[in-house]
Amino acid sequence: MPAIVLVGTQWGDEGKGKVTDLLGERMHYTVRYQGGNNAGHTVVTPDGEKYALHLTPTGILTPGCVPVIGNGVVIDPKVLLHELDGLAARGVDVTQLKISADAHLIMPHHRALDRVVERYLGSARIGTTGRGIGPTYGDKVGRVGIRVQDLLDPKIFRQKLELALREKNQVLVKVYNRKKIDIDAVVEEYMGYAERLIPFITDTRLLLDDALTRGDYVLLEGAQATLLDVDHGTYPFVTSSNPTTGGACVGAGIPPTRIDRVIGVIKAYTTRVGSGPFPTELFDDNGMHLLKVGGEYGTTTGRERRCGWFDAVIGRYAVRVNGITDLFLTKLDVLSSLDKVPICIGYEIDGERHDEMPMTQTALHHATPLYEFHDGWWEDVSECRRFEDLPKNAQSYVERLEELCKARISVIGVGPARDQNVIRHDMLVS
Repeated sequence: MPAIVLVGTQWGDEGKGKVTDLLGERMHYTVRYQGGNNAGHTVVTPDGEKYALHLTPTGILTPGCVPVIGNGVVIDPKVLLHELDGLAARGVDVTQLKISADAHLIMPHHRALDRVVERYLGSARIGTTGRGIGPTYGDKVGRVGIRVQDLLDPKIFRQKLELALREKNQVLVKVYNRKKIDIDAVVEEYMGYAERLIPFITDTRLLLDDALTRGDYVLLEGAQATLLDVDHGTYPFVTSSNPTTGGACVGAGIPPTRIDRVIGVIKAYTTRVGSGPFPTELFDDNGMHLLKVGGEYGTTTGRERRCGWFDAVIGRYAVRVNGITDLFLTKLDVLSSLDKVPICIGYEIDGERHDEMPMTQTALHHATPLYEFHDGWWEDVSECRRFEDLPKNAQSYVERLEELCKARISVIGVGPARDQNVIRHDMLVS
């Protein structure tokens, strides 16, 4: 059975946790392939329990599904163990978790540098969460990172840490006037984490290859989303890894030929957190409606999300870049009670119309959305389970999004619970 990739199509927070949880019952493995604890998935289980997951794959909530943290993830071991302890305290079996030996570790110097550099940038800041994600990926690319497997060899761990801190402590003390990081304290702290993490560490590439060869279902889930991809997003206001489909191959060690389905999660409107361009952003009562009714607050940070109308330019771009086969449209219920529901169908940039993503950062910053206005609906859609049950105006809205994005909308979310969905097509079948 080929692997399935699940990607966010906007700037994140589209509701990927709901989708992975829904598909989890049919999956044998769920794999987190990039990012760190700067992102989160909120999942509501059938019994009404609400979980906020930051590092563990959502499959950890599904009995019989093996959760895997791939090599492309950066791990703060303190955060991971805290999350596992919290899940275990609520009766979740965490013993099946598998962690790639090649995943990189977030270290104290990464967090310290992330926070101080962001403050130093002032008004030019990126909007990072300050959790050390960017500096960890920077050290990974610079080939001075410390990996999960280094926890298995205390001597190697210390050697790598000493090498890293030669430079990092100089920067912290002499450039930013901060205290240097004590090597002995860090070694003691992380060797304590090692004692608890060792049972989870494995060769996840081999594990997943064996699973696919057996015909098991493997779901690859990313954090963040397409427009936050370091290569394909609104750079520099992006994350430090590749949430797009190509990143799934690299971050999980699975070849492209193993992937058959790509499911894109897309919100019925648009949100983003942090700095950066956002052509359809709203600053009026409509924006406040989306914020309040949609509960648009970050799972990890609690920050208010910036809200705007649906942007079909972004939708088309995400479908094209990721090779999306199916779209899962979330939060249609949030749009109920609006008189008009606009859709951005293109941009005007310096007097010219653009139907596709602008090539340059400057052009996107200058983009003015071109709207198509659709009649709204007042009915409560949360109990709808068939497409025909939706109000006619809601049906028309969905069909227009499908047409503009150039991919079929297979499932429509009409509420936060696992069963609050309108299923039009089986996402795992062509």
